[in-house]
Amino acid sequence: MHGEYKVPGGKLVVVDLEVGDGRLRDVSLSGDFFLEPDDALEVLSRALDGVPADAGVTQLVGVLEDGLRLAVDQGRIAGPVTMVGFDVRAVALAVRRALGLSTAWADHEFALLDTGPLPPAMHVALDQVLTEELDAGRRGPTVRFWEWDEPAVVIGSFQSLRNEVDLEAAARYGVTVVRRISGGGAMFMEAGNCITFSLVVPGSLVDGMSFEESYAFLNAWVLGALADVGVTATTTGLNDISSAAGKLAGSAQKRLAHGAVLHHVTMAYDIDADKMTQVLRIGREKLSDKGTRSANKRVDPVRSQTRLPREQVVEAFVAHFRSRYRTVDDVLRPAELERARELMATRFTDPAWTARVP
Repeated sequence: MHGEYKVPGGKLVVVDLEVGDGRLRDVSLSGDFFLEPDDALEVLSRALDGVPADAGVTQLVGVLEDGLRLAVDQGRIAGPVTMVGFDVRAVALAVRRALGLSTAWADHEFALLDTGPLPPAMHVALDQVLTEELDAGRRGPTVRFWEWDEPAVVIGSFQSLRNEVDLEAAARYGVTVVRRISGGGAMFMEAGNCITFSLVVPGSLVDGMSFEESYAFLNAWVLGALADVGVTATTTGLNDISSAAGKLAGSAQKRLAHGAVLHHVTMAYDIDADKMTQVLRIGREKLSDKGTRSANKRVDPVRSQTRLPREQVVEAFVAHFRSRYRTVDDVLRPAELERARELMATRFTDPAWTARVP
């Protein structure tokens, strides 16, 4: 079995191994990294012999660290051990990839779903359905850009409805309030003023990553897509994407029992800040220190920085995703649509779900 892991900004780690009686055997570590002393390479390989084949990243890291520490204590190698361009976690991930428990982008084919304009409640229902379908093994990874034709606020799974939304203002502007299954903050969405996409991937793609690491990992292609339209951006905080001009987007996740990961991003294209601050209570506080009080003021980081129509920006994002990952055009299956319509009616438009955290 053969596994490779390229450390972001670092070196390639390669592991070849066998499995016998449920345990790792004949482990061989190699790569273009730097390691001192030389004998530490064999210590790392030998430390993994006999480890259960289903060991997680944390357990593998512990075994490798203990192996190096013991070798130094016993005088089998001279300390300290210096690892440049990689670390024991990278070795653990290469082991998991050799076993097929950790995967890379190149191991997957992504279905690009074009659903056309849908109510926001239908979009959040599809998020649940497509994540459950992958979790059950009935569908592979998907990417889906949202289109909608009615104003909405989409709040996070754990947010308080009354603390986040001014329901009187929402009713006055005809804004529907929808609660999604993922955490994170509220999204103020009028047709054409945001760029939103949902990415559904297997847990193996983010194997061994912390939540913070997985956000940066799954958003890396977005930074490349923004660069294609002239915006230099970075990941900031836990789940945001920002440029020198400020925050561009926020992202949120939901993980299911068998590992499926729902990851979605909402990017401000051209938002009516006055209306948003009337509808979103938290929005008022966030923008109060920026002097955003005029009814003519807009939050438009993507439009102002790209000078491109929203449709052209979305097209550039799709093209960038296709250029990096194996992607095929696909459509929703009848059973998926039926299930999503059922969830929309029984859950995502149900006041009891919307106000589950009052």
